[in-house]
Amino acid sequence: MNGMSYGLEQQVVVVTGGSRGIGLDLARRLLSQGARVVICGRKQENLNAAVENLGGGERLYAHPCHVAREGDVDALFDAAVSRFGGIDILINNVGMNLLTASVVDADLAQWNKILEGNLTGAFLCSRKAARIMRERRRGKIVNISSLAASKASPGMGIYGIAKAGLEMLTQVLAAELAGFNIQVNAIAPGVVRTDFSKPFWSTPAICEQIVKAIPAGRIAEPADLAPICLFLVSRHSDYITGQTIMVDGGASAL
Repeated sequence: MNGMSYGLEQQVVVVTGGSRGIGLDLARRLLSQGARVVICGRKQENLNAAVENLGGGERLYAHPCHVAREGDVDALFDAAVSRFGGIDILINNVGMNLLTASVVDADLAQWNKILEGNLTGAFLCSRKAARIMRERRRGKIVNISSLAASKASPGMGIYGIAKAGLEMLTQVLAAELAGFNIQVNAIAPGVVRTDFSKPFWSTPAICEQIVKAIPAGRIAEPADLAPICLFLVSRHSDYITGQTIMVDGGASAL
């Protein structure tokens, strides 16, 4: 981050899926900027490990939550408000993919599970956060989308459809909330080196094919996304809303 300050001191940030991967990296960087950070995940043991990894402290709070369950989401945000007094920023980072041979051959259970993990959860969290932010007349929401939202990929059809929905949710919320000084944007990476995408980058033949389609000549690291996200949740982005920023090494340019 080169020592740059994003003006996030004491800002309250909820990071869904913050116990590992991109979410864990973002939580670490937000804490380094002086923010108060709430991370959530489905498994308490993963949250405990994340808290230890991040060094704990009074500015970090971990709360178990299944983001596609309305009651869990309500409990998450109510706990965050109780602990820190409000919500300034939401980062919808939770995502999941079940590799499917094709949309035509997928069953309804696969469809529902992937949409719940990538779209319904973001809707529920954004709705809850926006109601809090609307009263305070300020806030930032950043959704973590994917290159798959705009580029059909084998085995990732339903995932791509869900992420495309997430990008439209970004635009709709941006339009609805602009009058309340709430900005809503998305980041769309290609393959990022995390456990989530390990089946792709850990198999040499598959990774080679992916890299061939990336002008930058490599897959992304979580550190490639962090500065973009920090910018979007900072005061520097107050006149940017409804946008999806591609962070894909040029893959979408081909």
